Amino acid sequence: MRISGFSFFLVLLISFTYSCKGPYEDHSHLSLFRYNEDGNITSLDPVYARNQSNIWATTQIFNGLVQLDTLLNVKPAIAHSWNISSDGTVYTFYLRDDVYFHDDEAFSGNQGRRVVAEDFVFSFGRLIDPALNSPGSWVMNPVALKNDGTLDMEALSDSVLQIRLKEPFPPMAGLLCMQYCSVVPHEVLEARGQDFRKTPVGTGPFQFQFWKEGVKLVFRKNENYFEFEGNERLPYLDAVSISFIQDRQTAFLEFIKGNLDILTRIDASYKDELLTPEGDLQEKHNDRFYKLTGPFLNTEYLGILVDDKAPNSLSALQKKKVRQAINYGFDREKMLKYLRNNLGTPAHAGFVPVGMPGFDKNEGGFSYQPDKARRLLAEAGFPNGDGLPSIELSTTSLYMDIGQYIQHELSRVGIRLQINAMPPATLREMMAKADAAFFRGSWIADYPDAENYLALFYSPNHAPAGPNYTRFTSNEFDLLYQQSKSIVDDSLRFEYYRRLDSIIVEEAPVVPLFYDQSVRFLPHHVKGLETNPLNHMLLKRVRIEGQERNL
Repeated sequence: MRISGFSFFLVLLISFTYSCKGPYEDHSHLSLFRYNEDGNITSLDPVYARNQSNIWATTQIFNGLVQLDTLLNVKPAIAHSWNISSDGTVYTFYLRDDVYFHDDEAFSGNQGRRVVAEDFVFSFGRLIDPALNSPGSWVMNPVALKNDGTLDMEALSDSVLQIRLKEPFPPMAGLLCMQYCSVVPHEVLEARGQDFRKTPVGTGPFQFQFWKEGVKLVFRKNENYFEFEGNERLPYLDAVSISFIQDRQTAFLEFIKGNLDILTRIDASYKDELLTPEGDLQEKHNDRFYKLTGPFLNTEYLGILVDDKAPNSLSALQKKKVRQAINYGFDREKMLKYLRNNLGTPAHAGFVPVGMPGFDKNEGGFSYQPDKARRLLAEAGFPNGDGLPSIELSTTSLYMDIGQYIQHELSRVGIRLQINAMPPATLREMMAKADAAFFRGSWIADYPDAENYLALFYSPNHAPAGPNYTRFTSNEFDLLYQQSKSIVDDSLRFEYYRRLDSIIVEEAPVVPLFYDQSVRFLPHHVKGLETNPLNHMLLKRVRIEGQERNL
């Protein structure tokens, strides 16, 4: 017999008093985890899980065929196993028979039914439905299409799903780990329509309970969740509460007061209060908190428009040696120490970041060599910077400190920068239209394969059609990139990736700044939080130990 949901009392308690705090309330018997989201959650429908805010929330509610572990290995989820044909084009998944959707009135008897292979055919079909305009539709691009335009996949039985690709694409299993690929029930979609975004039903460790947009979002434990740790069913928490405090200083104070169980952002306004210049937790906080860090697949960089046909390109930046001089002309290690309290890794190895499978820390990149920068400028026709026009760097106010640091450093080798700070939306538009000759950017991995980063330099991806904002073009790069996409053997494919990254280092269409690092501060009573290089919020193994809940 399946276990019933929470008691009526607990549901009411969480839904209606969770955001309140009174002197006579006793919540010490509950295991509740509280985090703040300073961004805006726009939808709880996984087909719109585009940004971190939506991804973190939907991760708690939904599952896919497969999932990533903390080292970015693809592991079973609803599919207990799978195989890939010898030519790399046919994926066959074998589903568990004990995975159920959350209980909902849309199902017969109000009890969630078992997930079957046809549910994935339906869910993946939603991704390419033009009426939904999902930002995740590209995930299905490698999948072949049938004559009627539908995806070439078939439920061979309730427990067997087969997917056919147009051509081999080794990152496909990693793509299927994305939240876009979560399974959803057609009955609930038919009953809810557009309201599914705010009252979702999935299979995940937590199920939706309450959402007052911009104020509070509450999930409660899924008592019937299919994953176990040893003999104990996950998750351990009774509930998760998400607040929406947009001011980071206010959220920091709520964390210090004990009203939040995690701090996930570092802001300039309080970073020195928490961290030493070396990046360690300040000693005065050691008795209450601990710091959890790990690689975050995010490369922060400066992009250079290298398309001389673009109307706003700068002729000086079309010279490779000028671009290389910029790369050698500032100290990345000092930048991280003084501006980020050593949070991150200096980007000396290329564009592909630390933590990505296939990353090569010995790859030749850019270190701080000011004399070499001056020599390169002279070879480019600008000795000591003479005759080199001032270069405008387009950035946002959030990164002004980094821009000013680089401006000061480069002035010492003869390169003059002007900094133009603008709203993020304006900068993104300028990048897409090739209106920014020199711009600050970042690239966060969508899936754990370096192809995700190298696609930024593939010429068919020139913006605005794709993410090649520098409009870099290289026949050698394009050929190697195309060849790498069909190589199934990981070690050989990684060798191609290293060769591709070395081309980017040599041609220097970007100035890699640093490889990011996730950092989370937690009180000592929070145990078991997992991290991975995609910076996901993984709560199914979190425990709250020996701590009364003061809500």
